[in-house]
Amino acid sequence: MACTKFLTFNNGLKMPILGIGTWQASDEEIETAIDAALEAGYRHIDTAPVYENEKAIGRVLKRWLDAGKLKREDLFIVTKLPPPTNRPHEVEPTIKKSLADLQLEYVDLYLIHTPFTVCINEDGSFKFKADGTIEIDPTTNHVATWAAMEKLIEKGLAKSIGVSNFSKEQVQRILNNCKIRPANNQVEHHVYLQQRDLIDYCKAEKVTVTAYSPLGSKGIAKLNASVGLVRELPDLLDIEEVKQISAGHGKTPAQVLLRWIIDCGVAAIPKSTNPNRLKQNLDIFDFELSPEEVAKLCALDQNLRICDFSFFRGVEKHPEFTFKNKFNN
Repeated sequence: MACTKFLTFNNGLKMPILGIGTWQASDEEIETAIDAALEAGYRHIDTAPVYENEKAIGRVLKRWLDAGKLKREDLFIVTKLPPPTNRPHEVEPTIKKSLADLQLEYVDLYLIHTPFTVCINEDGSFKFKADGTIEIDPTTNHVATWAAMEKLIEKGLAKSIGVSNFSKEQVQRILNNCKIRPANNQVEHHVYLQQRDLIDYCKAEKVTVTAYSPLGSKGIAKLNASVGLVRELPDLLDIEEVKQISAGHGKTPAQVLLRWIIDCGVAAIPKSTNPNRLKQNLDIFDFELSPEEVAKLCALDQNLRICDFSFFRGVEKHPEFTFKNKFNN
């Protein structure tokens, strides 16, 4: 049951509207999950160097491609330029490292992971100051980095390029200074954080949007706890209105939340390592939400950001940090 619905980029290329996210999964978990996802029909896989699992994903992709079970053009692989290498001269070496780990000659979409830049130690670990805050590099220059991203297209290392976690103003800055327009902006998007102004703006500028954490993110609590942050996070699958709608359709709350997102013309990349949930997340194309149900879900917006990058203590001092909302200002 492959995903048969696509978003078309401004360069004419197409991306499956539903993919699998891979953040916070061990090598063993992700190998099993990617195998199960490909068996279930997923073709859109989202990863990043900071997820530390590109090599494991590459091993699975190589097995499938070598066995002739899939052709490279059947797959849509997304990875990202990570926060510590968000500088023009590091763009090409960083994607080449990802391609080596993924055992691929190109990726279908390469994104600037965050609008801000942080520093790392020689061993690759994040660099923290004595007070426990992360060391930032305030010299981030989106226009210069984007020019380096554009060269990846010319060199055949990426089919499309885009951004992630960028605000309207940051996207506009690139649009004002680019030869190749961003194809995609990947942002947190779910019923409690709908970001309608940003999504409407991107659509008007023919920049597609991908929703990460479309079902929330329980893994953020674990990450926050690792740096001493305790913050209660919502369980989107336990929202009463969502449960009522799902019961009416004989679907799971997750299926309703994902259907709502793709019906809004936004791609979704739910993360799961459970084979049954992977299949359920893909099984969302055989029912429709009524206008009343859509309105009910739209009314749930709370401007509640789950992934506010507070696990990078001090990153809010970066001049390009924009993740303020009523819960973390």
